[in-house]
Amino acid sequence: MIAEDDPLWFTETLHDGVAQRLAISRLIHRGRTAWQDVIVFDNPVLGRVVALDGALQVTERDEFIYHEMLTHVPILAHGTVRRVLIVGGGDGGILRRCLMHAVAEVTMIEIDGEFVELMRRHVPSIGGAAFEDPRTRLVIGDGAEFMRTARGYDVIIVDSTDPTGPGAVLFSPEFYADCRRALAPGGVLVTQSGVPFLQADELRLVQGRLAATFADATCYQAAIPTYYGGAMAFGWASDDADLRRRDLPLLAERYRAAGLQTRYYTPEIHQAAFALPAYFSTGA
Repeated sequence: MIAEDDPLWFTETLHDGVAQRLAISRLIHRGRTAWQDVIVFDNPVLGRVVALDGALQVTERDEFIYHEMLTHVPILAHGTVRRVLIVGGGDGGILRRCLMHAVAEVTMIEIDGEFVELMRRHVPSIGGAAFEDPRTRLVIGDGAEFMRTARGYDVIIVDSTDPTGPGAVLFSPEFYADCRRALAPGGVLVTQSGVPFLQADELRLVQGRLAATFADATCYQAAIPTYYGGAMAFGWASDDADLRRRDLPLLAERYRAAGLQTRYYTPEIHQAAFALPAYFSTGA
């Protein structure tokens, strides 16, 4: 939030007892869509910054880590992805990375159409030309409702906010069951699962519900500076346990064949991301 008595700083108080502050060198947008409060501002270190309902969502400086890991890990683990479904992802970063692969179609279901337009107008560097790509199918609507009848996707990526407000339904057992039905055989679901050092309950919630629905459920991790509290967890679920055990030569060959130019993801990072600290399961 931006304090009225100190408008040169944005302060995030997402977690009890701790906060982080970002200097505002220029306020770009401040307003409310039908679904959420949106603040866009420039920071001298992180570039353009976006916050929703007082919580930091994305910055130009480190968005590549989050978006590469939530996209390239499932797609390269699968190996023959043709159809991808993104739930959320209004900034376009996941969509842009998906389209770096030889996919036939990427459907993105986002509830807040105004937010999509704000991102395209104020932070075009994140989504790039992804929304104009002929393989993109943008649907403005309820992701949980869409998922009830969705079918035949090789990869589903849930790029949601935390389990509060409009994003809460995307963490429900019913939603995960619908995701499983929406996946083609051998498909994989990945989800944003919070920062376990400070959000252990969120990770346990996700992991418990995924494990009750899929034959193979775990998480992997990446360190993203903007998300205070250490490594971020990404939920992983599939009925094919071999997907998360791909050997390094195979991942390296798929990476080369895809012609990717990445700044965080490597085949070695892919493998290592599934090695988890003990506190991910016990709590910090």
